[in-house]
Amino acid sequence: MMKPSMLRSLHSAATRGASHLSRRGYASEPVPERKVAVLGAAGGIGQPLSLLMKLNPLVSSLSLYDIAGTPGVAADVSHINTGSEVVGYQGDEELGKALEGADVVIIPAGVPRKPGMTRDDLFNINAGIVKTLCTAIAKYCPHALVNMISNPVNSTVPIAAEVFKKAGTYDEKRLFGVTTLDVVRAKTFYAGKANVPVAGVNVPVVGGHAGITILPLFSQATPKANLDDDVIKALTKRTQDGGTEVVEAKAGKGSATLSMAYAGALFADACLKGLNGVPDVVECSFVQSTVTELPYFASKVRLGKNGVEEVLGLGPLSDFEQQGLESLKPELKSSIEKGIKFANQ
Repeated sequence: MMKPSMLRSLHSAATRGASHLSRRGYASEPVPERKVAVLGAAGGIGQPLSLLMKLNPLVSSLSLYDIAGTPGVAADVSHINTGSEVVGYQGDEELGKALEGADVVIIPAGVPRKPGMTRDDLFNINAGIVKTLCTAIAKYCPHALVNMISNPVNSTVPIAAEVFKKAGTYDEKRLFGVTTLDVVRAKTFYAGKANVPVAGVNVPVVGGHAGITILPLFSQATPKANLDDDVIKALTKRTQDGGTEVVEAKAGKGSATLSMAYAGALFADACLKGLNGVPDVVECSFVQSTVTELPYFASKVRLGKNGVEEVLGLGPLSDFEQQGLESLKPELKSSIEKGIKFANQ
């Protein structure tokens, strides 16, 4: 059970956030009003994600949408005493109202993985949902930053891009595949093995967002730790299989919802900071890229007022990471092409 002191700390951190922003060079400027829309807000990821976005002081308007159950979630979240206004929208006919004026759209909508399912098994259901939602985004908030959580991200990001291209609204700087959970896991697992405080750990994770396409660059991890090669290989495998670890631990009753909501909220916060002009906001994300020969690739991205300001290179790789990079390319290429094909059917 969370102690009252921890709850007070969480709340005070949320309410202090705006003043923290001011101290970073924006004291004379009010924090801009920002609308964030969560599509799939009544789901296993959507509910805790909605809670975390309600705690974010950079959000002035929180728009919660799902096909059912949203009014209850919105009512529940709206009672939290932070500054943002919350409105719930339900059903196809209210999707447009949910999206109008959104600065950031977060999409956790879709069905979760069950034991024995691969991310690929989810494809037809979630791909159809993403296509429908992105068609609406193109119409009602074409300039929003779109944060794609719905799996398989390696395919749903290309689907979204093709939908936006058809609508004439595509901007590669404004479409992100959220791979932050891979980074969160890599940091946690590395800190445990390196015996260092996790708060100070950084590990870039590149490639994609499924199985072997997830490539944590432990050779670039900070603080440095002289871990044996077999430990690095085990850490890499655990990061790649993190989702499966949770699915199996929940024994058929869910997938990674809480950690994914946390990761989604972290990335959305980075997007909002970038929009507000906070300097040097860098996160890993699956975006349109020329870092490799593949059209989309996850790497470090500098965020700013236009979304992607710069896609950063991979940096020096160990022999093990270079081998992993070459191994992941065929699978990632196949997933990207599958998404493009689906969108153009």
